[in-house]
Amino acid sequence: MTYLRPIPCFDAARPAGAFALAGGQMGWFDRVEIISRGAAAQIVPATDLAAPDIQRLSDPRPDFAGMTMDRHRLMGILNVTPDSFSDGGLFLAPDAAVMQARRMAGGADIIDIGGESTRPGAAEVGIGDEIARTAPVIAALRAGGLDLPISIDTRKAAVAQAAFAAGAAILNDVTALQFDPAMAEMVAQAGLPVVLMHSIKTPATMQNDPHYDDVLLDVYDALAARVDTAVAAGIPRARIAIDPGIGFGKTLAHNLALLARLSLFHNLGLPVLLGASRKRFIGTIARQDDAARRVPGSLAVALAGAAQGVHMIRVHDVDETRQALTLWQASMQGYDINGV
Repeated sequence: MTYLRPIPCFDAARPAGAFALAGGQMGWFDRVEIISRGAAAQIVPATDLAAPDIQRLSDPRPDFAGMTMDRHRLMGILNVTPDSFSDGGLFLAPDAAVMQARRMAGGADIIDIGGESTRPGAAEVGIGDEIARTAPVIAALRAGGLDLPISIDTRKAAVAQAAFAAGAAILNDVTALQFDPAMAEMVAQAGLPVVLMHSIKTPATMQNDPHYDDVLLDVYDALAARVDTAVAAGIPRARIAIDPGIGFGKTLAHNLALLARLSLFHNLGLPVLLGASRKRFIGTIARQDDAARRVPGSLAVALAGAAQGVHMIRVHDVDETRQALTLWQASMQGYDINGV
């Protein structure tokens, strides 16, 4: 089997005949890396590909939760937990959570609310506790007039169902519908979009010596299989986004291998989400143990993801990431994208 990775370019001098990268986002490609297991990669002109392959790599992605995927979208993280690795306890109180969501709404396109920490070593939270942490916050945000899409970060069908009833519009499942046997059917019946993230084992055990034959291709194959399973369960491809799961059952080397070739995942023809904000590998490389002080490193990784054409970026620091993205785009294009 061969895998096709468009080589992303964002230079203002786009050659004639170049193809849009995964629906646009100002990016383009005119070369493709052909990857095979156990063989040296080859780089070929994109024009050497068959028309269906070019179409899959370049066509606009379906709208996701009512949002076009023609520009980078920011998903703001709101952890209503006592033990998340970066901000545990800060927004556990409903009033604090609502205030934080409203602060993020100025720069975020999605608010992602989670009531169970999935940090390495985290213990499972009971369904009742997780619902009590998340559903009232979602309901309060909707009652207060927040009209941004809200995603529920959970692996449990009952929690997702309660969140949908309260006003959430997206499921963000770190197990790609594998943890709860009832999840796929429930999401299919709800008719709402889902982010399928790659992970192995559980948060409590995922960092216990994770191993891959080839992390890039293994994660790609696993996500492709999970997409097929979701479609077979009645979830249309047009309602699916994918996330390679940086930091979930991956070593530092695994994370970097995925980041360097994230554009491979465009071969699935779906919106791609990157979630790396403040994670441990950033602290290791930056020599920064305090997760709250990993903002500069998180911005660097977010921009690296943008340069690979990802459609959505999940972050703690919304305003900082929005500013960084805006300036990166303006600098690459040579004009102010805001028209100011």
